[in-house]
Amino acid sequence: MQRMMVFFTPFWKKIDLAALLLAFALAVPAQLHAQPHGIDVRRVTVATADDHYVLEANIDIVLSAPLEDALHKGIPLYFLLEFEMVRSRWYWFNDKAVSRQQQYRLQFNALTRQYRIGVGAFYQNFPTLAEALQVMTKVRRREDLDPGTLSKGTTYTAGLRLRLDTSQLPKPFNLNALGSREWNIGSDWVRWAVTP
Repeated sequence: MQRMMVFFTPFWKKIDLAALLLAFALAVPAQLHAQPHGIDVRRVTVATADDHYVLEANIDIVLSAPLEDALHKGIPLYFLLEFEMVRSRWYWFNDKAVSRQQQYRLQFNALTRQYRIGVGAFYQNFPTLAEALQVMTKVRRREDLDPGTLSKGTTYTAGLRLRLDTSQLPKPFNLNALGSREWNIGSDWVRWAVTP
């Protein structure tokens, strides 16, 4: 009988270990398995002419859980789309020929249960967050330029990024954004060469 007990002990330890691992797997928060949050520029092009340029970009935006929670509590989120065209100069600082910013305001109205995107003085309501974010994910802009802004045959480095403007958050949330990656979302600068 004593020998039989020694024989079955490792088997029971394996079951205990499997039960412990199963309990740990169930206790892991669902946030670890969630889609990562952030902003990622997928595709971007710019076509130039004498007096204007046309910018097209596709951007992926996934809000973090704290940002969605703040949005649903009535705090508007401001996003800043930044675009620039820079001419490199070896003898002096680079020449920033074009520098444009576009601000998006995303907010949630608890009374109507709708999301609202504002660009300048224009606003549009959407029934879901995904539809509201789609306004920012598909960028199609035509900007007029002063004559002579871009020189023909000169290569410019164009850059684009989209980020959450944390300076527009209320002060308590602004402090949260200082040390948290969940509050500080934005894409890296995407740079490419453009020759008009």
